Amino acid sequence: MLDLLSQVATLKRPKLLVRAARFGIDDYQRDRHLRRVLKSESICHSGPALLRLMEIEREHNDLRVADDGSYLISEHVNVLVAIMGEAQLLRAMTANVTPIT
Repeated sequence: MLDLLSQVATLKRPKLLVRAARFGIDDYQRDRHLRRVLKSESICHSGPALLRLMEIEREHNDLRVADDGSYLISEHVNVLVAIMGEAQLLRAMTANVTPIT
């Protein structure tokens, strides 16, 4: 899972998109946001959710870069908020795990 967090940390997007997502992170409610972004009734653990969110974000970014008319900045920001929220949860979970020695 740390590799996944590294992928999130190295994600490079325009500053305006990242700033907008940071404003939304305080209001991130996993149940509500994750269901909407993943278009799913069930909620999976942070790791698998983060993998799927990264795929969805890549699709949004491809549309943005291609200047595609179907690109919606609001949807892209929502996905980035969910990525940031899930990454926080995953970091917290991995920080609380004590290695067995």
